[in-house]
Amino acid sequence: MNSGDGGIGKVDKFEVYIQIRQLLEQGFTKTSIAKKLGISRPTLYRYMEKSPKEMAEWIDSNKTRKKKLDPYKKLILSWLREHPDMKASQVEDWLKERFPDLKVSESTVRSYVRNLRREHNIPKEIYNKRDYEAIPDPEMGRQVQVDFGETRQKTSDNKTVKLYFIAFVLSNSRYKYTEFLDRPFTTRDVIRAHENAFRWFEGIPREIVYDQDSLIVVSENGGDLILTKEFEHYRQERRFNLHVCRKADPESKGRIENVVGYIKHNFAAHRVFTNIERWNEDALKWLNRTGNYKIHNTTKKRPVEAFQEEKKHLRPITKDLTKHYSIPVSSITRRVRQDNTILFNSNRYSVPLGTYNKQKDVYISTKDGYLYIYASENGLLIAKHKISNGKGQLIQDTQHTRDRSKGIDALLETVASYFDEYELAKSYLVKIRTKYPRYVRDQFQMIIRTIKRTDQQVIINEALNACVQKKLFSATDFVDMVRYIERQRQVYITKNDKQRNVPIKPLNVQHESIFYISTQQRDIDEYLTVLEAKNE
Repeated sequence: MNSGDGGIGKVDKFEVYIQIRQLLEQGFTKTSIAKKLGISRPTLYRYMEKSPKEMAEWIDSNKTRKKKLDPYKKLILSWLREHPDMKASQVEDWLKERFPDLKVSESTVRSYVRNLRREHNIPKEIYNKRDYEAIPDPEMGRQVQVDFGETRQKTSDNKTVKLYFIAFVLSNSRYKYTEFLDRPFTTRDVIRAHENAFRWFEGIPREIVYDQDSLIVVSENGGDLILTKEFEHYRQERRFNLHVCRKADPESKGRIENVVGYIKHNFAAHRVFTNIERWNEDALKWLNRTGNYKIHNTTKKRPVEAFQEEKKHLRPITKDLTKHYSIPVSSITRRVRQDNTILFNSNRYSVPLGTYNKQKDVYISTKDGYLYIYASENGLLIAKHKISNGKGQLIQDTQHTRDRSKGIDALLETVASYFDEYELAKSYLVKIRTKYPRYVRDQFQMIIRTIKRTDQQVIINEALNACVQKKLFSATDFVDMVRYIERQRQVYITKNDKQRNVPIKPLNVQHESIFYISTQQRDIDEYLTVLEAKNE
């Protein structure tokens, strides 16, 4: 029989009550009765206080009494059915994440989840948990433990992404910090995470305990660990002692390994990944809501409350090193949001209107205080913003919201005017505009540059007709067609003809094949890169 009142079925409660009275009459102690029946001592005392009539009335009232979590029953059941290994503590966290005004105790959630599992036959799946020998807590402010973890998460489109994280825990108060990346950590990432953790802790401990990780350790010489040059320089600059655990020494970092497991199984488990910025934001909220707020099983204190005393013993942060080790928290890619913005360092930066409908990811880089946003890796620059030092701000380029259709119309007519067949050219350009709405200016400008460098109008006109006939609606195709016709004319036109500007002979059946040649397909970004470089 399960321990606690919640582990006793409604039908069994009166039977237990009778057994308690019988055992008392037989001279058993209260402690032995509770152990024999598998119930808690508070439950035993509660049953002993009731007369048989009071007990029967109490059981009847429980059958009809509405429980506090009943409005959330279907939701909790869906979680348990989808994730049978889900712990009651994670159920509690998810409820408080989605319903911040819900006031419910941990024991209430645990009892409710236990009853739901029994009622709907959802056995709990468990994961292997490592046991560690207890070691004394170091004094306040002395030590933080650091370790790495990995987790695989489902995305909103049911794909799987691998995430990497680093975790920190102050050994005395158990106050925690964590940070995720969607790519493996580098030494520079590790250093930057330390700076973020120290700001989170509002100070620096005297000692940091690490695993023997290759990110900071390059080799071992006669028992002495040799650190990477970059990390050793950082350690000296921050003036903290280093303790690196050997692989056969798990007890020394048992606290942080428990934290890594806690992050994986309470925060990350079953959570759907959207983008790395949102994931890190949710992780910090989880730390404040659960990770640092729940009473610790060992210390019997809330880490956030114990931390208020421990932070007084940390060394102050005397200088800011974040600029020296400034690198993006995540990879070079950013997810385009529905409002045509991207997240960068907790701020939203605009991209051209319509980007979201065309592509889901963009590429970024930073230089000299500016954020550069590209349509593809090493591709077309679509936005440039001065990086803001604030948080939660919208940094917007007015060009990204402006209706530029009138300007495009005027440009289209200008390009069409270069051709003898104005209406045909206009129709052709409209199709290019439809095919490349975001890059139409670049398309039209490429055509103009090609026309201006071509010394014979007849070539321009023939290229237009060939592209229309073959349905080649792009600036790249037009450029390739012009170059092809130029090469063909060298075969059929004499030097004198060329000097007299004799029109090209009509293509006969013999040379009809030129209209059936598939031109080389190239990315527009290749041409733009070359052409823009020439103009610089």
